Amino acid sequence: MTDKKQALLARLAADRVRFLRLQFTDILGVNKNVEVPEAEFEKALDGEIMFDGSSVEGFVRIEESDMLLKPDLDTYALFPFDDSAGRVARVICDVHEPDGKPFAGCPRLTLKRVVAEAAALGYTMQAGPEPEFFLYLRGPNGEPSTRSNDAGGYFDLAPIDRGEEARRAMVNVLEALGFSIEAAHHEVAAAQHEIDFRHRPALETADNIATFRFVVRRVASDFGLHATFMPKPVFGINGSGMHVHQSLFKGDTNAFYDAKDPEGLSNVARGYIGGLLAHAREYCLVTNPLVNSYKRLVPGYEAPTHIAWSHQNRSPLARVPARRGKGTRVELRMPDPSCNPYLALAVMLAAGLDGVRQKTDPGPSIDKNIFTLSHRERRRLRIDSLPGNLGEAVDAMERSSFLRQVLGDHIYKHFLEAKAKEWHEYIAAVHPWEVERYLGTY
Repeated sequence: MTDKKQALLARLAADRVRFLRLQFTDILGVNKNVEVPEAEFEKALDGEIMFDGSSVEGFVRIEESDMLLKPDLDTYALFPFDDSAGRVARVICDVHEPDGKPFAGCPRLTLKRVVAEAAALGYTMQAGPEPEFFLYLRGPNGEPSTRSNDAGGYFDLAPIDRGEEARRAMVNVLEALGFSIEAAHHEVAAAQHEIDFRHRPALETADNIATFRFVVRRVASDFGLHATFMPKPVFGINGSGMHVHQSLFKGDTNAFYDAKDPEGLSNVARGYIGGLLAHAREYCLVTNPLVNSYKRLVPGYEAPTHIAWSHQNRSPLARVPARRGKGTRVELRMPDPSCNPYLALAVMLAAGLDGVRQKTDPGPSIDKNIFTLSHRERRRLRIDSLPGNLGEAVDAMERSSFLRQVLGDHIYKHFLEAKAKEWHEYIAAVHPWEVERYLGTY
């Protein structure tokens, strides 16, 4: 028995844990878990717990169903919820095949592989997400709705309602789980909130996003509310994004900063930004994976639609905040909180690293509001657009040998299949807008 495993078993006993959740995500980023009682803790920590992979989206066929959960012991966390059945803790797991071989369809292992590629170049990615979400009232039978009693706006100090109280409770739970919360506030739209947590290395950040989504939903439910990470639940208001601040470090040194450069940006930073822009259309399906994602990526609602970068202007895809030194970073503004955090960080990091290797020129900083530029001006500045809908995003990824290499054949194939199916179901359905528009006229 390893020292680390022995120490964790002792901690489980000291924390009086009754149930241990073995947490992982499917290819689409949905949290999954297998829960074991204390009699099985040692077996679980040895990575010997099996589950039926054929029941999980995008994993394997029925004839290849058995999968093993290998826990990352450093991810242990005790949930601070009162539970009459006993205390509950979790560890986050990688998925392996029965013979112990890493499973090609495991999103966490995919991110680990890209992180290792960065490490081979001497870099560590630091990422800080800004996830937004809506808190809505539930219907009479507990069903989700888009109703709220919240009319607050950006940073408003509004009359206290259940949404504001729930947000504070979420911060308390997240901090108990080890999060460093930087800010929590009301967002632009009614019932919209944002909780920002401190940047961490890429794998830890992805783990934190997965945990964050669980905590937000759980606490909201305790307050009789429904939390949704659906990007655009209501027409005519701002959607929910998940801007991701990112930088590369060499040891304790921020590789994006160059004190001698007039703008304080190194060639590494420029190459990284160039890579993010060059591959944006290809990885958009991963960072913005729903039909609904593209209802957010439209002009007029603070979400980016064009592929460019800027220092302060918030209309382009990527923004470089003013801070320099260790705080030098690029903020990618397209991702939304419905994405699989492991795959999203993997494709962002891979795109940035490709730009660093290729010394990709990001072009000039666009310091005008891109939404006010004419089509001719955008063409002159070589500003391309993001995919306009899920179908275009599927086509862009389907043509990308780069994304196939980053994700591996298994995830690339199954992810594309799932998203193509979603798009075909959507375009075949008759929507209320069509009935309203055409039923009485034609």
